[in-house]
Parts: sequence; structure tokens; C-alpha cells
Amino acid sequence: QVQLVESGGGLVQAGGSLRLSCAASGLTFSSRAMGWFRQAPGKERELEAAISWSGLRTYYADSVKGRFTISRDNAKNTVYLQMNSLKPEDTAVYYCAAAKQWSRDYDVGRAYEYWGQGTQVTVSS
Repeated sequence: QVQLVESGGGLVQAGGSLRLSCAASGLTFSSRAMGWFRQAPGKERELEAAISWSGLRTYYADSVKGRFTISRDNAKNTVYLQMNSLKPEDTAVYYCAAAKQWSRDYDVGRAYEYWGQGTQVTVSS
């Protein structure tokens, strides 16, 4: 049974930082790209950051580039999202996702097949 469990969300003031974590189990973590999606009220869920299964390649949406950093620890089956210089428009539910095994399309949403339950991030102005 695949489980992706996010943690680290919360309320922060604009300009602040948060670090999200996602612990994975029940899958071959080291052979899967991992991504962080977010969904704001009334909007579609979008891929914001992704990391290849090797950790050598990353992808960032323009909206978070230069502010967010994705990383992974294959020994701990965990992926992280460091979020700095947060803005009110970053407010959303953030979802961790695992791509299909050995998929190279880590920068597109259709590559992902497993999802966490989401964690709320709220940035106040």
C-alpha cells in the first residue's frame, strides 16, 4: 500500500519560510521522480517543483523559481520543499506526488500516479 505523508505546512507571514516534507512508503522511492503540486481555491492543481529519481535534475514553475528548492533523501524515502520569500499568492494546499517508475517526464503532471493527502500553506500579508 503506497503512502505519501506530507508535513510542515502552516501559517506564515509574507516573506517568511516553510519547509515541507513528504515521507513515502510502499513504493520503490529511489526509482521514482517526485513532485510538489499545489491547488489554490477555485484553481486547478499545478506542478510547482519536481526532482528526478536520481536527484540530478529539477524542475520549477516560473511562479516559484528562485524561491523554492526541492530535494530528496533516498535513504530516508523523503522529499522536501524549502519555500523562502513566501507570498500571499503561495497560499494553497500542497500535495506530494510520486511519478511512474523510471519515468523521465518528471516535469509534466501526467507522469504522476500517487498522491499524498495534502498540507495547507497559508501566507498572510
